[in-house]
Amino acid sequence: MSEAAPGDRIRLTTHDGARFEGVLMPRHSFSGADILTLKLDNGYNVGLAAGGAKVEVVETAKPVERRLPQPPTDPRKPTIAILGTGGTIASFVDYRTGGVTPATRPEELAAAAPDLFGFCNIRAEVLLNMFSEDMQPEHWTKIAERAAWHLNNGAKGVVIPHGTDTLSYTAAALAFALQDLSGPVVLVGSQRSSDRPSSDASQNLLAAARVAATSDCGEVVVVMHASSSDDACAIHRATRVRKMHTSRRDAFQSVNVPPLGHVRGDQVVWDQPHRAATKGKTRCDAVWDEEVSMILSYPGLWPDHVEDVVRKATVLVGTGLGHVAHRVLPGVQKVIARGAHVVMASQCINGAVNMNVYSTGRDLLQMGVLPAFDMLPEVAYIKLMWILGHTSDRDEVRRLFLTPLAGEMDAPTDLRAFGVLEAKA
Repeated sequence: MSEAAPGDRIRLTTHDGARFEGVLMPRHSFSGADILTLKLDNGYNVGLAAGGAKVEVVETAKPVERRLPQPPTDPRKPTIAILGTGGTIASFVDYRTGGVTPATRPEELAAAAPDLFGFCNIRAEVLLNMFSEDMQPEHWTKIAERAAWHLNNGAKGVVIPHGTDTLSYTAAALAFALQDLSGPVVLVGSQRSSDRPSSDASQNLLAAARVAATSDCGEVVVVMHASSSDDACAIHRATRVRKMHTSRRDAFQSVNVPPLGHVRGDQVVWDQPHRAATKGKTRCDAVWDEEVSMILSYPGLWPDHVEDVVRKATVLVGTGLGHVAHRVLPGVQKVIARGAHVVMASQCINGAVNMNVYSTGRDLLQMGVLPAFDMLPEVAYIKLMWILGHTSDRDEVRRLFLTPLAGEMDAPTDLRAFGVLEAKA
């Protein structure tokens, strides 16, 4: 068995004489120690126990070099940058083994959807190659800096293929970090990998590139399937979108607001007002303070948990209009007394926090807890990180948090009506 390698054609004969022949597939971290996976001639994969079986190499795989030269630049077409970060969308089918391989070269990344070259030039860069759950604030900074560089060096727009699990976090972070955008920055992902007949990778990437190459948008947006069919892709504001399903192709939905627009075929249609691109330089201001946390309120939450976890700031993800259990209130009061900032968001998907309705909310307001209004909890978290990366002045933190900075909330014009006293000028 030691002589066989992925891509080789092998014949496996079990201890009872059954014979299987096919292409040996690569192993994964979750593969059983004695299990071999073969791609049979009918196209199906089968897992077989190798213990006690006879394995013969029928044909050694021939090395296949993927030659994907970049098409010549057409000066009549806009140029967009594609910054690869990893994820399902940034992969291609290895037809030698039948497996899906991450794209590690710019030409592989761009060739994931060859129709791109019909309407734009591609400047591709593999910036990161990681699972999206491993994405950290330092990576947001790196992505923001490169996106700004490309916009300031001739790119009409930027497309960022990204794993879907934390795509909305990165999108929100870029929305606060990138300012005075001279073109659209479009995050895009895929729920189904490119080896599956139901893959959404190609359509999503093409739609994202259409937005980047042809629109006047000056915002960070997310482009993903609008429904389970292939009729359109939705354009979501970066600070208003959330992954709402683990596997559906239309997992990404705008929350509390409609999508900004849709891409249908080769047409980009804007349904809502959006910020227009500027004529000047894009600014990158990606500074974060990571001493911010999120704490989910739940029955049984320990009273001292808030005290133990909170450093400089936290987002309490409360129930309903913005509540936590009464027994937690002393912990909230203590961390505020020692100088921490506390924000209240809601576990409800839709609607806004209003802590002026019930006594618990009013008690929290009296302590100095700030309402996130209709902001998503994760967006409030990222906004706090960005604000604290720029100021430690308590009044300025309050002022900035209660001010919409990147379309992340609809704050009421009269904060006092919500029990919130405005910070000093």
